[in-house]
This record gives sequence, C-alpha cells and structure tokens, in this order.
Amino acid sequence: MEWVVLISVLILTILSLLRVNVIIAIIAAAVSAGLMSGLNIKEAVELLVSGMGGGANTALSYILLGAFAITISYTGITSLLVTYLIRVLTGKKTLLLLVIAAVASLSQNVIPVHIAFIPILIPPLLPLFDKMRMDRRAVATALTFGLKAPYILIPAGFGLIFHETIVENMNQNGTNITVNESVLAMLIPGSGMIVGLLIAIFFTYRKDRVVTDNNIETSETSEVEAKSVHFSKQHLLTLIAVAGALTAQILTGNLIIGALTGLVLMFAFVVIPFNKADQVISEGIGMMGTIAFVMLVASGFGNVLTETGSVEALVEMSSGFLEQNKALIALILLFVGLVVTIGIGSSFGTIPILAALYVPICLAAGFSPLATAALIGTAGALGDAGSPASDSTLGPTSGLNADGKHHHIWDTVVPTFIHYNIPLFIFGWVAAIIL
Repeated sequence: MEWVVLISVLILTILSLLRVNVIIAIIAAAVSAGLMSGLNIKEAVELLVSGMGGGANTALSYILLGAFAITISYTGITSLLVTYLIRVLTGKKTLLLLVIAAVASLSQNVIPVHIAFIPILIPPLLPLFDKMRMDRRAVATALTFGLKAPYILIPAGFGLIFHETIVENMNQNGTNITVNESVLAMLIPGSGMIVGLLIAIFFTYRKDRVVTDNNIETSETSEVEAKSVHFSKQHLLTLIAVAGALTAQILTGNLIIGALTGLVLMFAFVVIPFNKADQVISEGIGMMGTIAFVMLVASGFGNVLTETGSVEALVEMSSGFLEQNKALIALILLFVGLVVTIGIGSSFGTIPILAALYVPICLAAGFSPLATAALIGTAGALGDAGSPASDSTLGPTSGLNADGKHHHIWDTVVPTFIHYNIPLFIFGWVAAIIL
C-alpha cells in the first residue's frame, strides 16, 4: 500500500514521456493504483468516475471561460495589444518574455481570469515567436511562472484562495496561523520560482531555436502581419463586459458566474450576434474542453489515491522512521508532496489532503507554524508546474500548440518541472529549516 502512489505516478510519468495521450496516461495510473490497493478493475474505474465530480466546477469554469475568450477574440480587441507588442518588442526576446510573464501574473491576482487569456493572446503571437527564432519552451516557462508564482506570493485573487486554504486546513488540524503568516512563510519558496524564471530566460533558452519540421512552416519563412486596428465602440463594450465579468467573479468568488456574466454582457451589448451563441460555445469547448476533461480525470485519480488510503500510507511510512530529524522529515514531506501533486495536478486540491497528514507530523517533530505552513504550501505547489494534468502546463500548451509546433510534455511539462520544481523544492526545504 505504501508504494501505490509512487508506482502509479511513475506509470503516469513514463506514459506521458512516451507521448501517450495524457488522459489515457492518467486513467492507466488510476486503474493501476486501484488494482495495487486490492480493488478489481471495475471497482477501480467506478472510484475514478465517482471522483471526477470533484473537478466538475473547474471543468465548467474553463469551458465557459473558453467561450468568453472566443467572444473577445471575435471583436478583434486582442489585435490592438498584439499589434503594439509586435511594433515595440520585435527583436527584443528577453523583454518580450518578461512582458509575457508579467501579463500572466496579472491573471492570478489583479485580473483573475487564470488561463483564459492564453488562447486569446498567444496564438496571434506565434508567427512573431518564429520570426524572432524564440524558443517556445522559454515562453512556456514565462507563462507557467505567471500562472503559479503570484498565487504563492501574493494574497489576492487566486493567491488569497491558496493561502486561505492553507490557513483553514492548518487550523482544522490543530495549528493556528493567519493569512499574513502563511504569506510570510511562502516568501522563501516563492523566491525559488523567480530564480527559475531568470535561469530559463537568461541562460537555458537564450539561444535561437528554429523549427525544422518539413511539414510546417519554419521560423525563417514566417511573417508577422501587423494590421492596423483602431479602437472602436465594439472594443469599448468588450472592455465593459470584461470588467463586468471580473466584478462578478470577485464579488461571488465564482469563476462560473464571472464567465457567464461576461458572456451575457457580450450578447446583451450585441458585440456578438445572438445567432453566434452555438458557435461560440462549441469553439469554447473545442479550445478548453481537453483541459477541462484532463482536470476531471485527474480529480478521479486523486479520489482513487485518497479513498484507498494510499497517500496516508505513504506519509506514515516516510515519517515513521525519521524520529526527530527535522531536515530529513522536511525533505521526505516535500518529496511526497511533489509525487502526489504531479499525479493529481492541482495544488489547491492537494493542500487539504496534505495538511491533514502533515500537521500532526510537524507538531510531533517540533516545527513552528511558519515552517509547517511553508512545508504544506510548498508541497502543494510542488509538481503543479511539472504535472501533465496541471492547468499551469495545459494552459500554456493550449496557446503555444495552436499551430501544432509545440509538444505538451517535452516543450512545457519537462522545462517547467526543471526550472520551477527543483528551486521550489530547495527553497521550500530551506524555509522549513530556518523558520
């Protein structure tokens, strides 16, 4: 039982690296976990399916956000931004990557639309990336940084939800802590992601990368057509709809209500004709449906691991022989968090599981509340960037693979795992020791 999580996640990782479809890989890992836990194949599949309901809210949110993104793209308002970026940043690869990371960061805190902006902004920029011979792995790391680091470091938008989840679950399990203390605890681990971003941009992916696939257009022949686009009444109404969606989301704390508000306003303002509704929804499902379904299946996988007691068994086995060695305990707990989060694909969904197991261990080992929060927050965030099933990797791939030139595992998952999970692990371990 203790090895179920490790083996099933290893199966997921190997299948993904072998370019097996991520949905099939997750299902295979989940069924394997069930079989190793003593279930028959029917029971394992039933447990997987029953757990998929846990991701229904997220899946519907993504589909509606995708539809809203389609309506925004129809108005041509993104062409204004793309045209400006082309004129100002052509030839300035480093600056463009930093701008992309900054824009992505806004999507978590200031304008919490999460990954919905990627299919709007990134595909029109792909010809520019090719013309500049930009390594798309650098773009993927910039996007993933913006999707992950802000919620770790800033208690606003999704960041507030992240830290409130840590606080709530720690309090429920016997360790009192505030949101401000949780934010303070995550400053050191979050700094590791900043280091990873700088390494990716200035060192790892600094060189030119030319696409050489004979079946697709190479970067040497790609051209960027920066058409002149003027701000219009339609664009103004679009901005009002975006503001309305953001306001509704902030007031209700619900992505679904926010996306629905935006869609209703776009049709009410006749920015998009009502007879285009079916087309918009269909294209939204086409754009975000795969991500939504991956999240559903990943939720089912998480249900298999938790209901069979596999995660709890792994934690108990890992901590049982460590006695009072804080450094080693922190190392093992972070490793467990990495493995579990890679499998489930959601840092937010992993924290409640980990907190219930980590808090008693940390109390017994003498960790301070700040150190415990750093361990739980880091362990939850670990694996998010490098998981095949995470929206932090699926989102960038959805934009960068719009022309079929970007591979999810080798061009997004592996680069983000290397540049974010490794420094996050190291900095999180240091935080647990010194706090």
